[in-house]
Amino acid sequence: MSLASAFDSCASAESSFRRIQRFMADFDFPMRMISIFIFSILPEKKHLILVLDRTNWKFGNSNINILMLGICYKNIAIPIMFKMLDKRGNSDTNERIELLTQFIDWFGKDCIDYLLADKEFIGHHWLDFLNKNKIRYYIRLRNNFKVFRFDKNEETPVFWLFNRLRVGEFLNHPKIVKINGVECYVSGMKQYDRTGKLDFLILVSFNKPEESLEYYRKRWQIETLFKAFKTSGFNIEATHVTDQKRLEKLFMIVMLALVWCYKIGDYVHEKIKPIKFKKHQRRAFSVFKYGLNQIKY
Repeated sequence: MSLASAFDSCASAESSFRRIQRFMADFDFPMRMISIFIFSILPEKKHLILVLDRTNWKFGNSNINILMLGICYKNIAIPIMFKMLDKRGNSDTNERIELLTQFIDWFGKDCIDYLLADKEFIGHHWLDFLNKNKIRYYIRLRNNFKVFRFDKNEETPVFWLFNRLRVGEFLNHPKIVKINGVECYVSGMKQYDRTGKLDFLILVSFNKPEESLEYYRKRWQIETLFKAFKTSGFNIEATHVTDQKRLEKLFMIVMLALVWCYKIGDYVHEKIKPIKFKKHQRRAFSVFKYGLNQIKY
């Protein structure tokens, strides 16, 4: 309904909404077209930071599960392509490789600076694929993940390498280790989680481990993207669409709408009326929400 209310039409929002529904049922277009269009309007097409993550929700007995690839840009991940997962739970290696291979086929490998991902995205064939293609990556590891240490000639839980750190202290393990048979670097820090429990932030990387924490901090931008898709924007999880093909079309429409809203918000903020800052020095609106409000009101 957020999309329908923004139509430049004399018809009611309900009528526009029915037009969207008919479009969903009758019209078809390839993701390649959508992805290439979004890529074409990016202000930067080199040194791109890719971020991979998964979002899901449940409607009735249907599990909606989407693997998303985005491009970090000004505190949000711009959606570039995705894969519908016809199952519950994590993506598998083949699904990740297929999505990233598709990106490389369409846009080339040379435009990629590095890839960010969370704990779910670990595995022998996946890391091996990234290494062989010389794609830099910074991916979080589970604390109990086993690593093989060449200096000790033994396999140990990865958090043991960082157990002596003080809270907030960050360390780059100086030697290459092996994870699931793949050679890589690990870095980590000891911290408190949101509940106040002692935890570790441990990152695996292809190279430049000393910069891994600075790079990984950009991963949260895809969380901003998912909020825009969901409760802070289009509320897509409230849709009653469960058919995979129709939902895929809806998701592509929302991708275009989100980029449209962000570009409008960015333009108005930069050229016309800057977003106000609150007392806690945070913006009153995100750039995306600012653009969405400009369109709606």
